[in-house]
Amino acid sequence: MKTRTRFAPSPTGYMHIGNLRTALYEYLIAKSTGGDFILRIEDTDQKRYVEGATDIIFQTLKRVGMLWDEGPDIGGNFGPYVQSERKPIYAEYAHKLVELGGAYYCFCAHKDEEDEVENNPAHTKLKDPCKLIPLEEAKKRIANGESFVVRQNINKKGTSIFHDVVYGDIEIDYDELDEGVLLKSDGLPTYNFANVIDDHLMHISHVVRGNEYISSTPKYNLIYEAFGWEPPVYVHVPPVMKDAQHKLSKRNGDASFQDLVAKGYLPEAILNYIALLGWNPGDEREIFSLKELEQVFSSERLNKSPAIFDIAKLTWMNGCYIRSLSPEEFDAVAQPYYANITIPINKKALSSALQPRIETLGEIAEQIDFLQAVPDYDLALYENKKMKTTPEVAEKALKIVLPILSEVTDWSNDNLFEVLKAAAVANEMKNGQVLYPVRIALSGKETTPGGATELAVILGKDETLNRIKAAIQKLA
Repeated sequence: MKTRTRFAPSPTGYMHIGNLRTALYEYLIAKSTGGDFILRIEDTDQKRYVEGATDIIFQTLKRVGMLWDEGPDIGGNFGPYVQSERKPIYAEYAHKLVELGGAYYCFCAHKDEEDEVENNPAHTKLKDPCKLIPLEEAKKRIANGESFVVRQNINKKGTSIFHDVVYGDIEIDYDELDEGVLLKSDGLPTYNFANVIDDHLMHISHVVRGNEYISSTPKYNLIYEAFGWEPPVYVHVPPVMKDAQHKLSKRNGDASFQDLVAKGYLPEAILNYIALLGWNPGDEREIFSLKELEQVFSSERLNKSPAIFDIAKLTWMNGCYIRSLSPEEFDAVAQPYYANITIPINKKALSSALQPRIETLGEIAEQIDFLQAVPDYDLALYENKKMKTTPEVAEKALKIVLPILSEVTDWSNDNLFEVLKAAAVANEMKNGQVLYPVRIALSGKETTPGGATELAVILGKDETLNRIKAAIQKLA
């Protein structure tokens, strides 16, 4: 049987890191075995629907390279791939399940599952009087226009036993299962019903989801059993944690994929990092492209323990990815961060200076804030014991180099460095006593993306000379 996995997110906002990791594992299970990866939109919970969220799902998956083989936008043999468009299918199977004894019609005031979750958070089994209503009488009440829901009928006693790829054999007592709503009064299904029907009809072979669904799995298996269908292979994964006690959560304001990208993390680095949050390749290697993950991934190496999201580790990995870009690739991703610079600068030289020095693109703004204009700075900045500089030494050095630099025609980093080094030797000064004051004069900052000559190349000859003149006036 061909492997078929599905990512079935709800369109409720930005892509949460835990959701993206689930999608990645589903994608890798399919692609590592030559199977198909299906995208399905579960939008039946209209209360939580966010306009535009479906487009965010499409854009996120495309941005990280996880292209789907079937889905709402490209179609396939098992559509529609949006749950709200499958409403008649759920109604058909809900009524069939009632006929088979796996569900019953309920006319009670607590009609919908959303109300039950609020009023019955422990999911204790309801003593529903509607369960005793004969089927023919229930059908007559429905024909008379009475509002109803379809509720799961759990009559089994004893223990449900099922196998999970991550957790092995799992046993759950049937008495712990609540008879939840499967079809709501508006005709839309709950997750507990729709995912079973869709997974069967779409020939899904492996279901990957959070381990919080382990306790509900026997309920899904009872639906499969009632219809005489084969359940899928279950792969329940532990949560991604913020720390030892708290899960990462959109509701708690934790970073989404979009948030991390906005902070300057590369999509490829984010994907690589989250692959390792609950899975390991069996060796010390940590850097993987998506194609490489497809080659080495195995669901048997998924971990049972929760993984803690370590922003420092992601930042380190992102730095590795930045440094592995070609100069042209880095220059392209850095360009948006140069948008506020209106003076003419050598952007290629700027990219060359930044690439080995940053770990996220978000650091660029702080690194280059002096390019537009030198900030007001204290003359004490010229004091540097290591370089043996003082404001007086700096003034002397800048007055020496200004006429020399005015005559330079080869405005390259290597040539400028040799010129300033020669100026230091000619005036019996240390290299640092010349280079350090030039760097401060050009930037007004203690730390910069590059040394004195790199900054000179970035700023260009005219701007460099103007800033040195201004620094001399400031020091006078």
